[in-house]
Amino acid sequence: MSLSAHDIRELFLSFFEKKGHTRVKSAPLVPENDPTLLFVNAGMVPFKNVFLGIEKRPYTRAVSCQKCLRVSGKHNDLEQVGYTSRHHTFFEMLGNFSFGDYFKESAIEYAWEFVTGVLKLSEEKLFVSVYRDDEEAYRIWNEIIGIPSERIWKLGEEDNFWQMGETGPCGPSSEIYVDRGEEYEGDERYLEIWNLVFMQYNRDEKGNLTPLPKPNIDTGMGLERIASVLQNTKTNYEIDIIYPLIEFGEGVSGHKYGESSEGDVALRVIADHLRALTFAIGDGVLPSNEGRGYVIRRILRRALRFGYKLGIKDPFLHRGIDLVVEIMKSPYPELEMSREFIKGVVKGEEERFIRTLRAGMQAVEELIERAKEEGRDTLRGEEVFTAYDTYGFPLDLIDEIARERGLKIDIAGFHKEMEKQRERARKHFKVETKKVKPVYQHLKEIGKHPGSWDTSTTSTRQSSQV
Repeated sequence: MSLSAHDIRELFLSFFEKKGHTRVKSAPLVPENDPTLLFVNAGMVPFKNVFLGIEKRPYTRAVSCQKCLRVSGKHNDLEQVGYTSRHHTFFEMLGNFSFGDYFKESAIEYAWEFVTGVLKLSEEKLFVSVYRDDEEAYRIWNEIIGIPSERIWKLGEEDNFWQMGETGPCGPSSEIYVDRGEEYEGDERYLEIWNLVFMQYNRDEKGNLTPLPKPNIDTGMGLERIASVLQNTKTNYEIDIIYPLIEFGEGVSGHKYGESSEGDVALRVIADHLRALTFAIGDGVLPSNEGRGYVIRRILRRALRFGYKLGIKDPFLHRGIDLVVEIMKSPYPELEMSREFIKGVVKGEEERFIRTLRAGMQAVEELIERAKEEGRDTLRGEEVFTAYDTYGFPLDLIDEIARERGLKIDIAGFHKEMEKQRERARKHFKVETKKVKPVYQHLKEIGKHPGSWDTSTTSTRQSSQV
């Protein structure tokens, strides 16, 4: 069954609305009142305080399609993006939630009805996994849904047990997989499409589990992944809401998707990062040198570098913002209002970094060639520092370029050089301070200080130049 991503999103939301769920609009990518996260990275994040019992909502059932960004902390997919068929920085997570209302049986029945009855996936191609000790979930799938035991996999804690943190709400999970056929291998053949989490325990500091008075349901299904299954694309990047961005990259670079592995990686990076930049900046995150802003700056610079590898030597990302907005403005109309602002921010950032990129890329390539000629597998700390200090080339980009060429970088040596520079700067500051101090002392002795200096001559000179 071929459905557009927009169709799938609306089918999901309306299905659960009919099951008594309140449709909740996607929260911004910046979490509210949660200093533990830089960005919302899962559908349940906006409901975290509800699950913890801190916050009350006027409903006990919810359904949402949540914007997510996985680029920091435990869930950091940035460096995998482009190299794999499924990793993204920005993605949408479909989810239905129960806050002390229904539990396992209803959650499983709803999921099965949606994938087989609404999406029309063949039952024979579907497999499920359960936590090895969760006999209740196994029984529901086997006896109530009717899935034969050979298509139910019992897995361990790493695969099928979810927890919010080291302590707090947790519980077993159950996942639905689709068999995509013999032409695929491993995870690509048996593709996980939906994760159902049964939050039924609280874990204390000693690791002990006690049942929650009101267990909860938290499910998540990646929109891009299920769209790939239904549209029968080899990867997520060929689906209808992403492939036009691949075509944009083809247009500005002259490279065709599918012609080379290296070119495909670069085109996927550009497509993915354009979506991330559009949504993050649209939600108010501006490029900077710290926190969320630095993450966005890294994404933009990474996309520029992969464009550079395709021969794109001038700013180009801002030209792709219009396409993202056109594709996504139906479910996210706020993008239309922010369009020109987002383009301006991206263009300004590109223009500032492109000069650094041109000079720095050549310097880093020369360092890599020298290391290979000398039989080294590591760029020395002082070499990395020179590229960083002389050209302003970011450490994370140097690291990624080196890894692409089979080299490591000496991080400890780099930081040692950084500390030497800081020490030189401190000493220089002290010397300069000593030079300036006698001047102030002399002025003080003759009864003058900077605030009393006659500025009329300077002012007259400045006004004559205007």
